[in-house]
Amino acid sequence: MLQTSALRAILPLALAFAALKIAIHITTNVMAQHAGYGIFRDEMYYLMCGRHLAFGFVDQPPLVSLMARLTDVLFGYQHMWSLRLFPAIAGGVKVFLTGMLVWAFGGGRRAAALAMLGVIAVAVYLGIDSFLSMNCLDPVFWTTCFLALVRIIRIESSGTLGADSPTSVRNWWLLLGVSAGLGLENKDSEVFFLVCALVALLLTPPRRILASRWFAASVGLIVLIALPNLLWQIHYHFPTLEWLRTVSKSDKDVILSPPAFLNAQFVGLGPFTVLLWLPGILWLLFARAAKPWRFAGLTYVLFLPLMIALHAKDYYLAPIYPIYFAAGAVAWMQWAGVTRWRNALAGAYAIALIAAFFLVLPFAVPVLPPQQFLAYEKKLGFAPKDSENHAPTILPQFYADRFGWTDLVAQVNAIYHALPPDEQARTGIFAQNYGQASAINILGEHDGLPTVISGHQNYWLWGPRGYTGAEMIVLSQASLSEIQENYASCRLVGMRDNPLAMPWEHGPIYLCYGRKTTYAADWKEFKNYY
Repeated sequence: MLQTSALRAILPLALAFAALKIAIHITTNVMAQHAGYGIFRDEMYYLMCGRHLAFGFVDQPPLVSLMARLTDVLFGYQHMWSLRLFPAIAGGVKVFLTGMLVWAFGGGRRAAALAMLGVIAVAVYLGIDSFLSMNCLDPVFWTTCFLALVRIIRIESSGTLGADSPTSVRNWWLLLGVSAGLGLENKDSEVFFLVCALVALLLTPPRRILASRWFAASVGLIVLIALPNLLWQIHYHFPTLEWLRTVSKSDKDVILSPPAFLNAQFVGLGPFTVLLWLPGILWLLFARAAKPWRFAGLTYVLFLPLMIALHAKDYYLAPIYPIYFAAGAVAWMQWAGVTRWRNALAGAYAIALIAAFFLVLPFAVPVLPPQQFLAYEKKLGFAPKDSENHAPTILPQFYADRFGWTDLVAQVNAIYHALPPDEQARTGIFAQNYGQASAINILGEHDGLPTVISGHQNYWLWGPRGYTGAEMIVLSQASLSEIQENYASCRLVGMRDNPLAMPWEHGPIYLCYGRKTTYAADWKEFKNYY
C-alpha cells in the first residue's frame, strides 16, 4: 500500500518533469537554428541510413536509422526542433524513469523532484538529447533494465504483495528483456553494461532472482531481438568489428588516462551534480537501507574500470547515471535528518542545480551564435574537450560539424549544373566522407544532383552505383598532382573554406575525366571503415 500511494504521488510529478525536459529541447533547438547552427554531420548520415533500412550498418545497429526514417517521413529535416523531437522525447522518458527509480528505491515526491531536476541539469544529457543519434536512447534502455531489476527484487523479497506477485515479476522480467534487446539494437556497447550488471547480481544476495524461469525468458527475448543484427554482421563478415579494430589502431580517438577519465565524468555531468550522483553510488554500496540494491552500486564499480581499460570515450558511462541520481536523492532525504533542515538543504541544492543548468547550457546546446559562444568560453575560462584528435578549430567539434554543409551543396550544385546536359548525364560525385556525401544527398536532393558515392562507413557497402569514373566531381584533400594519378585529367573547380567547419571539410573540389580504372574494379581499395 505504501508503494502504491507513493507511486500515485510521484507519477504526475514525473510526467511534469518529463514534459519540462521535452519543452527545454524544443525551445533550445529553435534557438540553435536561429543562432545560425544547421544540421549535424551524423544526423544527415543517419537520415541516409534510414533511407536504406537494414538490420545493421557498419558503425551502428539499426534502431537509430529507424528513428531517423520515422523523423524523415513525419517531419523532414528543415526544422531542427522537429528533426530532434524523438531525442527530446527520449530525454523526457529518461527523466520520467529517474522519478520511477526513486519510487522503486522507496523515496518520495521530494526525492523524485530532486533526482529529476539533477538529471535535467546534466551537461552531457543536454547534449545527447539535443540531436538525432543513438546516444539519447541508451539511458532509456539501461534505466529501464535497472528499474525492472529493483522492482523484481522488491517483489520477491516481500511476502505481503498478494496473489498477483508472480504476474508482476513476470512482467518486469519481460520488460527487462525487451529493453535490453532494443538497447543492443541501438548500440552494441550495451553488452558491457549488461555483463557488469549480471556479475554484480551474482556477487550479491539478490542472485536468487536469477533462478526464475522468467529470467531465462528475459534472456531469450534479448537474444531474439538482437538476433537480426547479429545475422547481418555474420552476412557481411562483421564489419563493425573491422571498424572498431581500425579505429583502435589509429590515433582518431583521444585516449584518456584513468585520472583524466574520472575528471571527464565530473566535467561531463556538470558542476554541483556530483553532490547527488556520488552519494547515490555510496548509498547503494554501503547504506543498510540500500542493502537489497547493493548490486546497482557494484555495477558502477565494475563498469567504470572496464571502460577505462577499454579506452572508451568518457561519455560512454553517461547512460548509467540516472540510477545514481535517483539513489542519491533518496540518500539525501534519509541522511538530512530533521524535516526542516532536510527541506532547506534540498531547496538550496535545487537552486544550485538550476543555476548549473543555465551555466552549462551554452556548452551542451548551441544556443549562442558562434561569436557570442566564443566570448562566453573566454569569460568562463573553459573550453570543452573533444573526444577525437584533430587540428585546432574555432568551435568544438560538436558545434563545428553543423557548418559548411549548405556552402558545399551550393558549390557542387553550381559545378554540376554548369556542365552541358550530355556531360551531366554521365557525371557522378565522389565524397571523401559520409558527412559530405550525406549533405549533398540530403540537402541537395531537390537540386537534381546525382546520388553521391563514397568509401566511408556504410557508403562503401552501398557501392559505386554504376559510376565508372568517366566524369566525376571529386571532393578531396589531396593535391591536384595526387588526384591526377588516377584520372586522365583533373582541374580545380571549387574550394571548401568555411572558417567554422572542421579541418577535414576544408579542401578542393575537382572535376575529373577518364578514370584509369573503373570504380567497380578498385572498389575494395576505397573501403574506409574509420
